[in-house]
Amino acid sequence: MDGQASISAEIIGRYAADAAREIVGVRDLSGRHAVKVAADDGGVRVELHLAVEWGASIPRVGGAVQERVREYLLRMADIDPDVVAIVVDEIGPRE
Repeated sequence: MDGQASISAEIIGRYAADAAREIVGVRDLSGRHAVKVAADDGGVRVELHLAVEWGASIPRVGGAVQERVREYLLRMADIDPDVVAIVVDEIGPRE
């Protein structure tokens, strides 16, 4: 029996959020809509809104989050997103 499984955008978003939180310099995700996932015929686009720690290198943190999210989604859901966009909404002290 051949079949095909699908994973909801909500689950993909949870995986992406978990992966982002593993990166040093990420305080947390920011805002009510911190993760946005869009899927169409062209592929998957993930957008993460982050709160970053004071003194952290935003380019380094952003790059590390992009890499980690890609690895995590590939391993957990067999998804290689076309785009992992990072938006830094907050910078502040570690909580």
